Amino acid sequence: MSRVVFLEERCKGCRLCVEACPAHILRPSGRYNRQGYEVMEQAGSCTGCAACAVMCPDVAIRVFRTARTKGGAA
Repeated sequence: MSRVVFLEERCKGCRLCVEACPAHILRPSGRYNRQGYEVMEQAGSCTGCAACAVMCPDVAIRVFRTARTKGGAA
């Protein structure tokens, strides 16, 4: 299963990733980093599209995609 990893100390809580996610699986976590910004978290099944990572101005998101097998099944 694909997943999103947030580099929490880089996140500034802008929520651009939340708006960019076509699956609507990202949300504020309720946790704060050392700079006092609320960090985001994954709250559902990630498709691995990486729209959130592309949108992030602070390069605080890493997307790990599930390898696809022959025939298109994950």
